[in-house]
Amino acid sequence: HNNERPNDNPGVSRRRVLECMTWAGTGVLWTISGGVPRSLGLVGAAQAAEPAGLTFLQISDSHVGFDKPANPNALGTLEEAINKVKAMPMKPSFMIHTGDITHLSKASEFDDAERIISQSKLDVHYVPGEHDFIDEEVKLYKERYGKGTKGAGYYSFDAGGVHFVGLVNVVDLKGGGLGNLGNEQLEWLENDLKGRSKSTPVVLFAHIPLWTVYPQWGWGTEACARALEYVKGVGSVTVLNGPSPQWITRATAPVNHPPPRPTPA
Repeated sequence: HNNERPNDNPGVSRRRVLECMTWAGTGVLWTISGGVPRSLGLVGAAQAAEPAGLTFLQISDSHVGFDKPANPNALGTLEEAINKVKAMPMKPSFMIHTGDITHLSKASEFDDAERIISQSKLDVHYVPGEHDFIDEEVKLYKERYGKGTKGAGYYSFDAGGVHFVGLVNVVDLKGGGLGNLGNEQLEWLENDLKGRSKSTPVVLFAHIPLWTVYPQWGWGTEACARALEYVKGVGSVTVLNGPSPQWITRATAPVNHPPPRPTPA
C-alpha cells in the first residue's frame, strides 16, 4: 500500500512486490551443515552468525543500467552490496549471482557490473536472467561467463561435498514469460546427476523459479517436474532462484517451503 497515494489500487502486482522487496545493498548468506543448506539471513544481519560449514553468498537482479524511480541508482545499490561483502569478518567460499546482472545487456553494463563485483575478491558463479540475453547477437553474457559451460550457459561444480548445478531457463520463454529448460539441457541434467551418491547434497540454481510461484508474472518454469524428477532420490535438494522471495529445500522428506526472506528484486 502506498500511503502517499491512498487512492491507488491496493491489489497485488508484480511491480508492487518487486518494489516492496527491501533488499537494497545486500545479499543472502548461506551455510551448509549436515548436508542441508540453511540461510543465515541478509548480509549485515548475518554478520554475527558463526557458520560451522561451507558458506556461500547469493546475490541477484543487480540490473546494472536500470535508472527508473523504483531504483534510480542500480549500480550504487550493487556497490553497496559488495561493500558489505568486503566488510564481512569471515569471507564466504564463493558467490552465486542468480541472473539479471544487467538491465539491457549492454557491454558497458556488463563492464560496470564486473568492475564492482570483482571487488569482492570472491569466485563468482553466474546464471543469466532474461535481461542478460537481449543483445542483438546474444553473445555478451556468454563471452564473459560462458567459458566451460554447455549450451546457453548451464554447468555444474562441486564445493565442500555439495554438487551445485547452474541452470538456464531464460531462453525461448514460454507464454506469459514462463521459464524454459529445453530438452537438451534436461538431458544434460539427467546425465550430470547419474552415478552420483544419493547422499551428496544438490543445489540447483536458476534465475526464474523452477516450480510455479505465480504464472501470471512468468514466475515458474515449464517441465520443472521433469528436472526435479532427476533429484528425487537425493537426500538433500535445495533450489535457489532470483526474482521471487522464496527458495525450496527437501531433505529426506517432501519439499518444504521455509519462511520467505527478501532476495534481490
